[in-house]
Amino acid sequence: MNILLIVIAVIAVILLFTGGFVSSLNFLLWVGLILLVLAIIVFIVRAVTGNRRV
Repeated sequence: MNILLIVIAVIAVILLFTGGFVSSLNFLLWVGLILLVLAIIVFIVRAVTGNRRV
């Protein structure tokens, strides 16, 4: 699960940069933001609950 979280965060950052640089692909900015928010929420939930299972 931790690897999945890292992959989602990396994809979110890539999509954020792509959406910011290419105005015709503006929807990628929103997709990147949503994925980044989801990754942060999952990280916070795992940190608070102490769930360390893979």
